[in-house]
Amino acid sequence: MKKTIITVTGKDTVGIIAKVCNYLAENNVNIEDISQTILQGYFHMMMITDASKSDKNTAELAGDLKKVGEEIGVMIHCQREDIFDMMHRI
Repeated sequence: MKKTIITVTGKDTVGIIAKVCNYLAENNVNIEDISQTILQGYFHMMMITDASKSDKNTAELAGDLKKVGEEIGVMIHCQREDIFDMMHRI
């Protein structure tokens, strides 16, 4: 399994979840867990995904998602689960 962690942050607007989820579906990335919230007009979403059926590697997914984020005015970060875990280890 090729797990990735995807985070989305920015000003809340219509269509953020739809754009991100449509991109993931088109690239055979399965969302295993998702959490999203809006605090005082700011949107935050975190997803744990399985990208093992995608033809794209994590770097390609991350680059594409960054472009999707730029189109809709949010920041999107995508990284492998093992790297995310190492970065957040105390």
